[in-house]
Amino acid sequence: MNHHLLQSNLGITFQNQTILKQAFIHSSYVNEHQLERTEDNERLEFLGDAVLELGVSEFLFSQTPAMSEGEMTKLRAYLVRESTLSSVAKSLDFGTFLLLGKGEEASGGKERPSILADVFEAFLGALYEDQGFNEVYDFLEKHLFIYVEPSEFISTMDYKTTLQEIIQQQSGKTVAYSIIEERGPAHDREFVAQVKVNDVITTTGTGLSKKEAEQRAAKEAIDRLES
Repeated sequence: MNHHLLQSNLGITFQNQTILKQAFIHSSYVNEHQLERTEDNERLEFLGDAVLELGVSEFLFSQTPAMSEGEMTKLRAYLVRESTLSSVAKSLDFGTFLLLGKGEEASGGKERPSILADVFEAFLGALYEDQGFNEVYDFLEKHLFIYVEPSEFISTMDYKTTLQEIIQQQSGKTVAYSIIEERGPAHDREFVAQVKVNDVITTTGTGLSKKEAEQRAAKEAIDRLES
């Protein structure tokens, strides 16, 4: 595979080309070819997983000063989940550079989310070993942190549970949710949820799913209670 093309696409030049190539070698390729002196990318994936968690944690800590530890933990889980990482890897065309065993490749391995997420972490491990944490962080800023729209963060925050915990501390109060409006065509539906706290505080929230709309409504209720 032409790893020079990959580096050109990313605007990154590795000093150690061997470690870059290793990041894209799947275990099925090594096993199939019985390459005893060739390492697969699993050790780099292990390292990259830790570097990724540190990078995301640093980003959330510095960029979201108003967030609690629990909120940052949920957001971090959202950013490092398999579907997010595989989508970024796919957008960077990482699958093209993967070396897989014939069976794995024939079964669609280059498109499989778990394999793409793993190679993304392996690449981070290789980049860290080659150029250090700052380069990894710059890479994440360009390709991961901007990938998720801020509006999507709302669905990762469990404001409904937080609201319920607040209400439980005040005896006699109840919370009730309802979807009061649905807008737009079926393929682009928008929902409006309403939450009533003890029939006294009523707030609404809008989202692309009923869950997101309810979460937004719950957040509004929390803000109202706290003020």
